[in-house]
Amino acid sequence: MFKAPFSFKGRIRRTEYCLSFIIYILGLMSSFITYEIIDLVGINMEKIIHTYILLGSFWLNLAQSVKRSHDRGNSGWFIIIPFYTIWLFFAKGKSDTNRYGPNPKNK
Repeated sequence: MFKAPFSFKGRIRRTEYCLSFIIYILGLMSSFITYEIIDLVGINMEKIIHTYILLGSFWLNLAQSVKRSHDRGNSGWFIIIPFYTIWLFFAKGKSDTNRYGPNPKNK
């Protein structure tokens, strides 16, 4: 679980996708909390730190969504369809090997 979480290659299970989404939400919350704390202290680096945390969280969510889409046998471009990323929480992956790799459940 969580091998190469920032990579767009391969397939992941629903469990890993749900956990990575929780990490994404926590990253967003910590980004805004960090921004407010640093703003109170008066450090000028707040926007840079805020931006790095946001970009890291966004990249993680994007990569994990693409890999979950691959598990369904679909292209990563499917994640631009509205509500498709929510569907990925509930939809089962393909049970056999597809062009994106072997079934992560059988490892």
